[in-house]
Amino acid sequence: MLRIEHLTKHYKGSSKGVTDLSLHIAPGDIYAFIGHNGAGKTTTLKCAAGIQDFDAGTIQVGGLDIQKAPLECKRQFAYIPDNPDLYEYLTGIQYLNFVADVFRVGAREREERIREYGDRFEITASLGDLISTYSHGMKQKLALLSALVHQPRLWILDEPFVGLDPKAAVILKEIMRSVCAGGGAIFFSTHVLDVAERLCNKVAIIRDGALAACGNMEDILRQGQSLESIFMEVVDHGGADRNAD
Repeated sequence: MLRIEHLTKHYKGSSKGVTDLSLHIAPGDIYAFIGHNGAGKTTTLKCAAGIQDFDAGTIQVGGLDIQKAPLECKRQFAYIPDNPDLYEYLTGIQYLNFVADVFRVGAREREERIREYGDRFEITASLGDLISTYSHGMKQKLALLSALVHQPRLWILDEPFVGLDPKAAVILKEIMRSVCAGGGAIFFSTHVLDVAERLCNKVAIIRDGALAACGNMEDILRQGQSLESIFMEVVDHGGADRNAD
């Protein structure tokens, strides 16, 4: 569903970036992407979402090249950054209808989805308010609703749990499981390692722009260590080469 092959992206005048990174996110995967600050997580996600150019490698969404067929690729996924940049002069419902129009969602489908997920995230009563009045958590919920309204097969999320209250975080995890049970896939970065360990079937650890470990979660954890201990081993000491693919 999402195939990243030998991705390289370096920033001029900076040592930060990504070097020769390859990952494959398949239908049904809830794939965690973890690493220290500045490791290259957001860079990778932005490249995968087609909003940032890269120096080398290829990225395919549903078999299509993100650089050669960007619109066709973007119709298949939703990208939510860690700090959603929403149109604050719109109300919540205006923003959701705008997104639904972009993805050509019918009136009946959008109404049903907005009502269902607005109620689940307890945001329905605020959809008539200007987005500029929303808290960070409310903006995060609205961004999630904007993805759910067009029901993409692939979700690309950067720290999706940041700013969510505990109940909303539980609901999001339930929705993520449901999306993947229906044949979708989710690729997301997170610093919440215990959530990643319990929620995800796949994991990749990035260190200084290079892939340090990746594969099935149960294989990565096969020596009885926690994801937290493995992450600290990799980040602090480089760790052993762990690749369970």
